Amino acid sequence: MVGMGQADDMASTSQGGKPSGTESIIETIRSLVIVVLIVVGVRTFLWEPFNIPSGSMIPTLQVGDYLWVSKYSYGYSRYSFPFSLNLFEGRVPDRVPHRGDVAVFRFTKDTSIDYVKRIIGLPGDHVQVRAGQLYLNGKAVPCAPRGEYAAVDEHRTRMDGALCHETLPGSAGAAPVEHDVLRLTDDGMQNDTPDYVVPPGYFFAMGDNRDDSADSRFMGDGREDLGFVPMENLVGHVGMVFFSVDSAYPVWQFWEWPMEIRWARLFTMIH
Repeated sequence: MVGMGQADDMASTSQGGKPSGTESIIETIRSLVIVVLIVVGVRTFLWEPFNIPSGSMIPTLQVGDYLWVSKYSYGYSRYSFPFSLNLFEGRVPDRVPHRGDVAVFRFTKDTSIDYVKRIIGLPGDHVQVRAGQLYLNGKAVPCAPRGEYAAVDEHRTRMDGALCHETLPGSAGAAPVEHDVLRLTDDGMQNDTPDYVVPPGYFFAMGDNRDDSADSRFMGDGREDLGFVPMENLVGHVGMVFFSVDSAYPVWQFWEWPMEIRWARLFTMIH
């Protein structure tokens, strides 16, 4: 009996001191699952990274910017979850965005595509553009000239235009939102629009690059027409540029990579 007891103790020590191959594999898998769950949880409920592939939000956002988007600012909908799981209807909690917010949302014609624009009109707002001038609820939105501006779009095409500093009236008692707008031409496709009234449960979005943005001014049935955007399509509020790269050189020219980073844009807060 004494010998058996000693044998049992020795066996226990041996097994506890060095896990078997199967136990090591199980532990590794468990650790990976925990990491994946944490990453999915953070991306679903807190922050999600996005990159900017087009120039429709120049000068506020540049092609090659990488953003942190707050997922909790507007509540959660099916588009907050991986694979757009339809767990419930609408948004929970149902938080209305502020006028002037830069937001990521799903495209109205194809909800697999993410858009980023500035929210201009909320339910009940009248939105109109006359000769390139934005009107909100019948009043011209101030936009003070700031001089010439040159930028490069996603096709590496140079765009020459002029900036103006726009001041959008705040919503729900919030302060006015000031930001720059790029104007490329006096004869843009949507420089004159009807007076649109934003319906309940929707918002009106526009790009800061006013003459090169497919946004809510395009109200048709075409595949690229955005129109009014359902609140349910909101993904999150753009908070910060955490990385930005110019991508002017081919990928194989790795020695140019440090020169392509826009160091001045790193950790820029978006307004």
